[in-house]
Amino acid sequence: MRVLLLLIGALLAAAANAQDAWPSRPLKMVVAYPPGALTDLLGRAVAERLSPALKQPIIIDNKPGVGTLLAADQVKNAPADGYTLMMVTSTTLGISPALYKKPAIDPVKDFAPVSQIGFVDFFLIASPSFPAKNVKDMLALVKASPGKYNYASVGSGSPHHLFMEVLKKDFGLDIKHVPYKGSLLALPDLMSGNVQVMFIDATVAVPQIKAGKVIGLGTSSAKQTALVPEVPPVARSVPGFDWQAWQGVAVAAGTPKAIVQRLNAEMQKFQSTPEFRAILGRFGMEPSPPNTPEQFAQVVKTDAARWAAAVQASGAKVD
Repeated sequence: MRVLLLLIGALLAAAANAQDAWPSRPLKMVVAYPPGALTDLLGRAVAERLSPALKQPIIIDNKPGVGTLLAADQVKNAPADGYTLMMVTSTTLGISPALYKKPAIDPVKDFAPVSQIGFVDFFLIASPSFPAKNVKDMLALVKASPGKYNYASVGSGSPHHLFMEVLKKDFGLDIKHVPYKGSLLALPDLMSGNVQVMFIDATVAVPQIKAGKVIGLGTSSAKQTALVPEVPPVARSVPGFDWQAWQGVAVAAGTPKAIVQRLNAEMQKFQSTPEFRAILGRFGMEPSPPNTPEQFAQVVKTDAARWAAAVQASGAKVD
């Protein structure tokens, strides 16, 4: 019995030491987008600052596909040991699980959120030839001419699509959806007047608005953006309209709490620096307030339900 107890004690001590030694080898950061995309650039900025704190390399693993669920499924099934991180977005843990009939993941049960990093603002922009120059006039114009106008998006079920579908539903608008395979493909048609309006992420919208190539009608967030102060929130004309996409880091569910807390603590250190906040600004993002894993988990839970309702209202589905 004494030998058995000594053996058990030794095993427990070894397990504790192994956890205390984390990380003892390189980590992997899975990104559900191709190199050069916003989430990829942000993931690399995070890895560059997290790696020295953990004293281990962090390897970026780009896994685009299936509405970001290909990467999410990989992380969900990875060992819950803290060596596989993922750049998660409101698409991955909100839109896509509601969009696909048989999603590979459960956004609430399959992941342990670590830290929310920031928010992506979207701008409602219009062609220079579009008669309306603000949200109120746009809604009135579209309402008065059913079927005359159309709007662009980067695909069915994207935030760009869902935001406009919310307006369509709330105001009974008859405006045609024209999906494109990216913002940069949609912009020339919008500038030329082939499509009249669209929601587009700030990274692309801001330089075009400042150059006078498109009209900034409003922003998706109810909070006034500092990126282009003269463009008001859509909520000024549509009370309650408040949508932002977010980005953060998560690991597989079941990862030891001590590891999740360590990752959060290290991330909070650099997230609060002026240097990292300036990087977010260059990406067209607003920094998230300081947050705990529990607070981020609540955001995921609340937003998953909200995005699911928006997807249902849009009628968008993917087999």
